[in-house]
Amino acid sequence: MKTQFDAFLKTGKPLIIDGGLATQLEAQGCSLNDALWSARLLRDDPQAIVDAHRAYFEAGACCAISASYQATVSGFTSLGMSVEDAEALILRSVELAIIARDQFLRAHPENKEGLLIAASIGPFGAARGDGSEYTGNYGVSDAEIAEFHRARLALLDQSEADILACETIPSLQEARVLAKLLQDMQTPAWVAFSCRDGRCLNDGTPITEVAKLFEGHPRVRAIGVNCTSPAYIDGLIAEIHAVAPERCVVVYPNSGETYCADHKTWHGTSSPVECGDAAGRWYRSGASIIGGCCRMGPEHIARIKKRCEDLSGERTR
Repeated sequence: MKTQFDAFLKTGKPLIIDGGLATQLEAQGCSLNDALWSARLLRDDPQAIVDAHRAYFEAGACCAISASYQATVSGFTSLGMSVEDAEALILRSVELAIIARDQFLRAHPENKEGLLIAASIGPFGAARGDGSEYTGNYGVSDAEIAEFHRARLALLDQSEADILACETIPSLQEARVLAKLLQDMQTPAWVAFSCRDGRCLNDGTPITEVAKLFEGHPRVRAIGVNCTSPAYIDGLIAEIHAVAPERCVVVYPNSGETYCADHKTWHGTSSPVECGDAAGRWYRSGASIIGGCCRMGPEHIARIKKRCEDLSGERTR
């Protein structure tokens, strides 16, 4: 059984996770205009992924989320790869994050924090590339969603990842499927939902309903929210705490900008300073695992790190 995640949680310190991987890759000059999004770079430019992870470690992140969000066997085999090569690339996502961590630790031997690797488990809709990950309106059976998730979960469960990060889950249907599948995993997990307001997932399900599914789950250590407007995070933390008080809360919202799936563009803005102040509120409200998602870069994470560490110091005095 992997214990690094549990050991970190027992320290009582805030766990700062990274920001948007695609955001940093684009800042590095990478083009992600592809059905596989950042997962394409696992094959075409793995060094860019290492560099992006490293940028977040340099900014103060204690946990890197792998580039497997949109990495699937079906996606890679559509490019003409064998199943074996596709599976190797999915595992490579974790290996690249580990390389970045090791490089950072060699450059910073004074760093004594336990740096973790989370294997991203993106939602069913992410593989479609049609924006359905933001609605949860899949129009498929539970069995089809389970078939999509089962093989990748089992593969990443055998990797060196410390955490299975099931993220951007938009619907009750997908939450129920994952609750069953995670029973058979050995790696600790968190489950983060995408929400349309301060109470409900994107499909309209109250977050309290899905949080109850994981309240006593043997593998799930944290329940929370990602790829959701920062404006809704305070209310969602309170909703989760109300029904799952013994679980850690994980939050890594987007920048508050809105995404147009038709034109694949973002509208709006949120500054790193505002992000840091907001993270302080989330930490005070009970979130203990905090980071960023789309449009949140290393500067945002640096601000989150400083603000949460300042507040953590206040708690111990």
